[in-house]
Amino acid sequence: MSENRRAAVLGSPIAHSLSPVLHRAAYRELGLTGWTYDRFEVDETGLPDFFKHLGEDAGPAWAGLSLTMPLKRAVIPLLDEISDTAASVEAVNTVVFGDDGRRRGDNTDIPGMLAALRERGVGRVERAAVLGAGATASSALAALSRICDGEVTAYVRSEARAAEMRQWGERLGVVVRTADWGDAAEALGAPLVIATTPAGTTDALAAAAPDRPGALFDVLYEPWPTPLAAAWAARGGSVVGGLDLLVHQAVLQVEQMTGRAPAPLAAMREALAAR
Repeated sequence: MSENRRAAVLGSPIAHSLSPVLHRAAYRELGLTGWTYDRFEVDETGLPDFFKHLGEDAGPAWAGLSLTMPLKRAVIPLLDEISDTAASVEAVNTVVFGDDGRRRGDNTDIPGMLAALRERGVGRVERAAVLGAGATASSALAALSRICDGEVTAYVRSEARAAEMRQWGERLGVVVRTADWGDAAEALGAPLVIATTPAGTTDALAAAAPDRPGALFDVLYEPWPTPLAAAWAARGGSVVGGLDLLVHQAVLQVEQMTGRAPAPLAAMREALAAR
C-alpha cells in the first residue's frame, strides 16, 4: 500500500509514550512506507481545537488517533459514534477516521487485557480482585465481566471510590464487593489479581505474596518489574505486565487504522524490547 496516511498518539504528558515504537514497527512490517505516527502533547482544553484543525493542512489524510490520559472521556463529545465496548466504560482510546469523514471511537484496552491474559494461559476464573478504582479499574471490570464467573472484590481508599466501583459493577454485570485498602493483602489470595494503581502503591504488598499465587496482572510497565510482580514471579505465579497490555491494545489499533489484519505482533514486541 503506497498511499500516505498519518496517525498519532495524544495525551498529557505524552513524551514517555511507547505507542510510536509499536505503530511504526507495524507499518514497517506491513510495508506501509508512506505512513507516519507521531505524538502530540494535548490536554482536555486543547483537544477540541486539535480536532477542529485536523486535515486543514495539505499533508496526508489522517487514519486514526491513539488517546491516553486525560483524554479518554473528553474525546467522546467530539466523535460521531463510539463502539459498545467504549460506551460500556465511557472511555475511548482509539479514534478511526472513515473514508466518509466520520470519527469512530473504540476502546482496545478491554480486549487488549483479555488477549494479554489469554497469552499467559489465563482463561475463566471463579473470582478475582482489583486493586484500585480509577479509569483502568473500570476497564478491568469490563474485561472481568467476560471471564469471571463469580465475585470481584475491589480494594479502594474511600467510600466514594467504593460506590463508584459498585456502580460500574452494576452497569457491567459484575458482582462487585468493595473492601478497604488497608486489607489489600487479602486480595492476593484470589485466582486473578489486577493491580491498576500508580507506581509504588502496591510495593508494600510484595511481602504478602502467597506461597502458591494465582495470576497477577499489573498494568504498570515503568518501573518494571514492580516489587509485587517480582515477588509473585519468584513464587511461581503467572505475571502479566503493562507492556503486555500495551502491545495487545496497539495490535488492535493498528488493525482498525490500517484495515490490515492480523497486525504483526511479533515485530511490534521485538521493537518494544529493542527500544
